[in-house]
Amino acid sequence: MDWTWYLFRFDGRINRAKLWLAGVVLLGLMMFVGVVIVAIHSLFGGPASFHFGATDLFKLVDPDAYRSPTLADLPRLLIKLLGTSLLMWVYFATSIKRLHDRDKSGWWMVPFFAVPGLYNQFAERLPDSYADLPLAIAAFVLCLWGFVEMYCLKGSRRTNRFGPDPLAPKPPRDTRPPWDQQSEIEMVPHKAGPPPVWRVKPGYE
Repeated sequence: MDWTWYLFRFDGRINRAKLWLAGVVLLGLMMFVGVVIVAIHSLFGGPASFHFGATDLFKLVDPDAYRSPTLADLPRLLIKLLGTSLLMWVYFATSIKRLHDRDKSGWWMVPFFAVPGLYNQFAERLPDSYADLPLAIAAFVLCLWGFVEMYCLKGSRRTNRFGPDPLAPKPPRDTRPPWDQQSEIEMVPHKAGPPPVWRVKPGYE
């Protein structure tokens, strides 16, 4: 399998199993980045606990998330920024290819991922009223719909606008030797030799 295409490119299609495998890969990357952050904490000081996940992406649009970092926070924030960027790239690349398998555009990540994430980021600052209930229900429904669409339903059983079916059987491999075109058109020169000896029947001499 081409892992560069699988984890980092946005073209083509993948099936459900490869999307679940991408989740395992993302979990391993999160654990690795978490170990790096803990090691940085032990070297430069800081809190022993940390939060690391997709919510860091939505903090970029949250003005309250910006504050003046201390010098001890800079290495941790840099590793966290790089790790979040890597994880989000892999997540979007595999999720969009899975949406392609469902014959859907990658823009479906906006209602499936961006809208619920933004709601969760700002939900605590919304006024407590019944007007907030439809927003909460809409965010939950979109999140659930996206999970079922990408992780549970089968893809198109035909070639769609994004590529061939990843589960379609591949044609059998041709094991015949390749055609040597040069030997087919090569002219073999006639070899000169003595004329044939004609035998004549006795009595006809």
